[in-house]
Amino acid sequence: MTKTRNDPPPQICILLALYQGQAYLRAQLDSYVAQTHQNWVLLVSDDGSTDQSAVILAKFQVDHPDKSITLRQGSEQGFARNFLSLMQAVPPDIPYAALSDQDDVWFPDKLSRAVEQFQAVPLGCPALYCARTIISAEDLTPIAPSPVFRREPAFGNALVQSIGGGNTMVLNRAALDLVAAVAAQTPAPVAHDWWLYQLITGCGGQVIRDPEPVLFYRQHRHNLIGANLSAVARLQRIKALLNGRFRSWNKQGLEALHPAVTLFTPAARDCYNRFVAARQGAVVGRLRALRASGVYRQSSLGTVALYLACLLNRL
Repeated sequence: MTKTRNDPPPQICILLALYQGQAYLRAQLDSYVAQTHQNWVLLVSDDGSTDQSAVILAKFQVDHPDKSITLRQGSEQGFARNFLSLMQAVPPDIPYAALSDQDDVWFPDKLSRAVEQFQAVPLGCPALYCARTIISAEDLTPIAPSPVFRREPAFGNALVQSIGGGNTMVLNRAALDLVAAVAAQTPAPVAHDWWLYQLITGCGGQVIRDPEPVLFYRQHRHNLIGANLSAVARLQRIKALLNGRFRSWNKQGLEALHPAVTLFTPAARDCYNRFVAARQGAVVGRLRALRASGVYRQSSLGTVALYLACLLNRL
């Protein structure tokens, strides 16, 4: 989609999944106001907060009467289901949606960078933008940037690894329509961002990875999913491949993808079916199916661990 100089900036629906967010919520909200791209509306789904989150949101709305802010009640079925319901609720005339956590701080150019990247996407092609972050302490003291992934995003990687943080993700209208087509039939995925990476690549869409950080990713004791940045964390992920936890995630992930399989490209459907075959039967057949599937992780060690997990029937 191309944009001329005289076109107004496209509207973006910010999707905020909220639960007990009072500690850092106002800082997150204020970072929306600081965006260079100001044509946004805010849709919030509160998943049963009992703290002061609603009060903070109400005060923010009073302070910014020019902004459209809608609060809805979540289903209280967890953060992944909350985000899926939010994506389904984006009005059909809004071309983009940006996912937001409740405890980060966006850089001022976060939305504008995403919109600029979407200009090269063909009309009607589902596209998902994601970017790097600055891993930060609770007081936002920078710790380190998130990793750079060298291999191309593809369904073969998406089946076995999540590479984009949901707090950086922006979807175009075609991607939102794709989500809406399958979300109601989708069992809760392991994580909404991993499922989105799988869905968009499986259906032939584009994944745009911005190499620049776009937010401070705050680390604190209440994070549902941390940054997984250290060498110890990487070893823990390899351990998860071997102790059965990764097998459980794969089972849940494959079940969540199943309603969308008929929409996959032939290559993605073949990869999906071969990966399913690699999780069952005799060891030689499993290894052959895994190799034929073409799945890979971003690191060589991670890919080797995949084959070891398959050998041990932990895939």
